[in-house]
This record gives sequence, structure tokens and C-alpha cells, in this order.
Amino acid sequence: MTSAPALAQRWRRLRGSDRFAECVRVLLALGGAVAWCFGDGRNDAVVPLLLGVIACALAETEDHWRSRAGTLLLTLACFAVSAFSVQWLFPYPAWFGVGLLASTFVLVMLGAISERYATIAGSTLLLAVYTMIGADAALTVPGNPWQQPLWLLAGAAWYGVLSLLWSVLAPQQAVRQSLARLFEALADLLEGKAAFFMPVHGVDREALQVTLAARNERVVEALNDARLMLIDRIGSRRPRGTSAAMLRLYFIAQDVHERVSSSHYPYDALADALFHSDVLFRCEHLLRLEADVCRQKADTLRWQDDAEASASTRAALDDLHGAMHALRGQPQALDEPLLRSVQALVNNLETLHRQLEGTHAIGLPSTRHGGLLQNPAPQSLKEAWERVREHLTARSFRFRHALRLSLALLAGYVVLHLVHPRHGYWILLTTLLICQPSYGATQRRLVQRVVGTVVGLVLGWAALQLVPFGPWQMPLIVLSGVIFFAARLRRYPTATAAITLFVVLCFNQVGNGYEVMWPRLLDTLIGAAISALAMRLILPDWQGRRLDDVLADTVRCDAHYLARILAQYSNGRHDDLDYRIMRRDAHNANAALSSLLANMLREPGEHRRANELLLRFLAAAQTLLGMLSALGANRQVISSGPARDAVERAGARTVEALQQLADAQANGLEATSATDDEAFAQAMAICDRNETARLVLGQLAQVMSQRDRLAELANAFHAD
Repeated sequence: MTSAPALAQRWRRLRGSDRFAECVRVLLALGGAVAWCFGDGRNDAVVPLLLGVIACALAETEDHWRSRAGTLLLTLACFAVSAFSVQWLFPYPAWFGVGLLASTFVLVMLGAISERYATIAGSTLLLAVYTMIGADAALTVPGNPWQQPLWLLAGAAWYGVLSLLWSVLAPQQAVRQSLARLFEALADLLEGKAAFFMPVHGVDREALQVTLAARNERVVEALNDARLMLIDRIGSRRPRGTSAAMLRLYFIAQDVHERVSSSHYPYDALADALFHSDVLFRCEHLLRLEADVCRQKADTLRWQDDAEASASTRAALDDLHGAMHALRGQPQALDEPLLRSVQALVNNLETLHRQLEGTHAIGLPSTRHGGLLQNPAPQSLKEAWERVREHLTARSFRFRHALRLSLALLAGYVVLHLVHPRHGYWILLTTLLICQPSYGATQRRLVQRVVGTVVGLVLGWAALQLVPFGPWQMPLIVLSGVIFFAARLRRYPTATAAITLFVVLCFNQVGNGYEVMWPRLLDTLIGAAISALAMRLILPDWQGRRLDDVLADTVRCDAHYLARILAQYSNGRHDDLDYRIMRRDAHNANAALSSLLANMLREPGEHRRANELLLRFLAAAQTLLGMLSALGANRQVISSGPARDAVERAGARTVEALQQLADAQANGLEATSATDDEAFAQAMAICDRNETARLVLGQLAQVMSQRDRLAELANAFHAD
């Protein structure tokens, strides 16, 4: 029997979940709609009201209440146009097909404006299909064909009002949840980084780099989500109070991310040189403890508790300093460049600890140095149109997806009239939800959708057998809808099973639930087949076609990041807006490369290109980004004029070499070696007495060596 403290702890975890608030809103919205329909005897309104709630909840973005009010009005306007257009054209199949093709293409292309518009566009398409399903099921009141679209809009408006009120009452909850996800992602990244410091021989560090790239991708995604939420709440104002505290945590997370990403020396060389020392073990232990601190911060943000200071991380840092002191006292000391890099590593870990502990106070950047966040939303209608126009080319993945999805839905519309017009609109729903921009994502969604549908139909049959009376099925309808939203982002088969059960029970309120079960299964299989064929035959967006551009963009963003870093060794450390943009672009490009390779590995064998070489390229690119991050983490002014000039010249050569590699990659040309050991040796001689300059030059030499490693892999890849 579960004890009361255990139940309290489970409730605490549930309440702190990032899905909890959305699930409570959906519970209130579905429960309220069901209670009204049951109490007023309006069974004809059950299905459209609940589908309207679902559609609006899927269109929801975690904005501040002021932005959410505008977004809600835009969403309802799009929903109204969609629902009434479907109802108007429904009796005219030819015109309906033309409208379906055109509206799908336009809505998908509008997603190029911003993520908010993409979310609204996707939900508008979903509501259009819901309107088709409702009209097909003849749920409209006789003599009033517009009743069913009005119920859909009423359900959407009901959820929208609840969501708006929730945002007014808890304006910072979504930001706290977003930052909690960010610190959890940082904790995973810290643990992934700790694995590099195992002082053993034979560790496959290329495989560790690939794993780290995947974890870094999640951190980059979490950083971008948190930034958008902060921009929405702060705008162009100077933040105050809670908003300032949240923004300060975001800047801390950015700094921690740069420090965790840092790579001060090749890890194999460190393991060989420090095999008989406990320095690396101390580093690994400290990183794992800092991961626990990040998770504690995430819990604090979710539950708004006071964080408890941990003495173990401070003790681990003291032990690391002791190990470094012992290392320096050994008769056979390390080479000077290696010892300098190890000391920079220890200093970096100490600053990381102080950031997470809060003793290294990080304030908001001054407006003079760009304290405001970059707003990615278009600032005018002209800019919004330019974003769409840039994608009006067959080379654009969005254009290809828009055309593919439009033709797939049109094909589904033709097939449903040939196979069974009654209940056939589930074909369009399945096609809409399965057809994704990439082959790998479509394949994964297809399997998950079919499996979830079968499980949901079995559950629906059991529910109809066990609970045959409509009123007693109402709690199951609400529960299945809540489960769908709880699972839709992480457990899609579970979410599909829940929404299938939801549909069976909903239609049982206005007819016979058994009648929709076999059509639902058949239509799911037909829609899945159409999606698979569309992905293979209609402008297939194989990842290999974009690979050269993505590889080039990764290296080019690294070059821009390095140029911005080196400028601060002359002008002083400033986390200004330009610097943060270049750093983010570099990490975004690296994350895009990781995502592209993950999608490519799910594609058919004939469309994969040299998988092993590409994974090595990803590992090398991740290593290069780590070396740049180390330069960024150690930014400080080089006081000596000659040393500063030597670093500037070496840095300019390195940036130019990275740009040359990016250009060669973009044009399919062979990349040449760029390392100039003699030039670096001369620069080192000039900087003989400046430790900072020698550290930077040593790091630049590693960057140049890694650049040549990337060039070697790129040449081998094109020759394969």
C-alpha cells in the first residue's frame, strides 16, 4: 500500500510537470463542454464542441496574456474562414478539391513567417478536416447547415477564454517551465560531457561526440524556446522584478552552455598525459555534481521552492584544486601548453560552479552592449512576405512539403469518394497528421499512428462493451482527451490511442460508436499509404540533397562565431547582442547538422550517403565548436600590444581558413589543408611572456588542425 508521503511526492512531481497546466486547462474545457451538453440535452453539439476545444488547444502558444489575446483572435478568425468555407463548398466536390489544394498550400507556406503562424496554420488545417468529419456525419441541425461550424468555433472560443484567463492568473508559469526544461537539458549535457573525462584508454570519443551533439541539440532547442517566451513578455522594455530574474537565469544558462561545450585540449591526449593523475576523475566527478545542481534548479523553478546549497560541489572543486597543486609539484611536469590548457579547464569549471551556485553574480547586459534579446518575429508585413517569398522555390523544404501535403490531401479526397464517402474523411485526417517534412519523421509517425489507432479501437470496443450507456461514457471522453494532450509530445502512440478512444466514444453519443470503428481503421491504413507514397513520389526531400549546404553553413557560422570571439580579446569581454547572436547561430547550425544526419539514417539505403564518414564529420564539427566555445569562455583583454597583434593575425588566418572550407563545401570543391605551423611558432615567440595570448594561440592551432580534419572528411565524403 502506498504511503501518504509517497503519494504526496507523486502529486508534487505531477504538479511540477510541464504538461500539467495544459492538461488541467483541457480537463476544464472538455469537462465544461460535456457538462453543458449533458445538462442541456444537446447531444448534437458534443462532437463539434469537443473537436473545437481540441483544435484550439493544439493551436495554443505559451504567450503572455496580451499576445495570447491577439493570437486567439487571429486563430478564431482563421478557424471561422476554414470552417465556413468547408461547409459552403462541401456539396460541390470539384470546387472543394480546388479549395483544399489551394488552402493547404497557402497555410503551410504561411508557416515560414514564424513558429506561431506555423502552429496556427497547422491547427486551421486540422479544424478544416474536423469540419469535414462533422458535415460527413450529418450532425448539422436540419435546415441549418451552419450550426456545426458554429459549434466548432464555440468550442474553440471556450478553450481560448479559459487559456487566456489562465495566462492572466499565472503570467510567469510558462517561462518557469521553459527554463526548467532548459536546466534539465543542461544537466544531460553536463553528464554527457563528464563521460569524456574518464581516465581510461580505448574510449570511443567520436561516439561520445555524436551522443553529445544530440544532447546539445536539445539544449539549443530549449534555449530557443525560453528566448521566445522571454521576448514575448519583455518586449523592448527594460525587464523588472520577476521578468528580470527569469532573464538573468536565461543568461546564466547561456554562459553555462558555452562553458560546458568548451574543449580545451584533445581528450585522448589528456587521458594519456594524466593517466596516473586523478585530475580527470575530479573533473568528471565535479561535472556530474553540477548536473545534479542543474536538476535542482529545474525543480526549484517548477515548484518555486528555495534551493538548498550543496556542500559536495564546493568540496569537489577544492579537491580538484588540490589535485592540480599536486600535479604541478610532480618531478616530471607536463608540457607547458598542456599544463596551460588543463589550468584553463579548471578555471572554466570553477566559473561554471560559481555561476550555478550564484556567487558569480551575472547581471543583465547594459543596453549599450545589447541587453535586449533578438526578436525573431517579422517587424512588418513586408518582412513577413519576404520570408514567405524566400521559400517559393523548389529548393525550399517548406515549398516541397506544402506541395506534397496539398497533393496528398487531394489524392485522399479523390480516394474517399471512390472507396466509401461515408466516414471517409478520416483518410484526410490521417494523411494530414502523418505527412511530415522529412521521410524519417513521416515513417516514424506512420508506424506510431497505425499502432496507436489499433490499440485505441480495441480500447473503444472494450469501453462500449463495459460502459454501454452514453452519459456514463462522458468521464471516459474527458479522460481520453486529457491523456492525448499529456502524451502527444513524447508518447505519440499513446496519444493516438487516446484520441481514437475519444472519437469512438464521442460518436457513440450521436449514433453508434461501432459504426466508426472499422472505417476508422481502414481510413487510417489508406491515409498512411497515401502519406508514404507522397513522401516517395512527390518532390521527396531527401536529406542528402541539403547536406552540402548544411555542412557549409555549419562551418561558416563557426567562422563568424570565432571572429566575434577574437574581437573581444582586443576590446574586452561583453556578452552583447551581436556576440550572443553569433554564438546561437553556431549552435543552431550544429544542431541542424545533427538533426539532418539523424533523419538521413532513417531514409532508404539508396538515399544515404557515406553514413560513417558523416558521423565522423558530426563528431569533428562538435569538437570544433567545443574549441571555439573554450575561446569564448576564456575571453579577456590581451594587454600587450605586440601579443594582441600576433593573436589578431593568427585569428584572421583561422577565420579565413574556415570561410574557405565553407565555400568549398557549398560549391562541391576539394578543400585544401590550411595549417601553418611556422606562422604559429613565430606568433608564440612574440607572445612568450603573455599567458593569455599563448593560450589563445594554442587554441587557434587546435582549431586549425580540426579544420583540416573536417576538410579531410569532406573530401573523403565527396570521393565516396
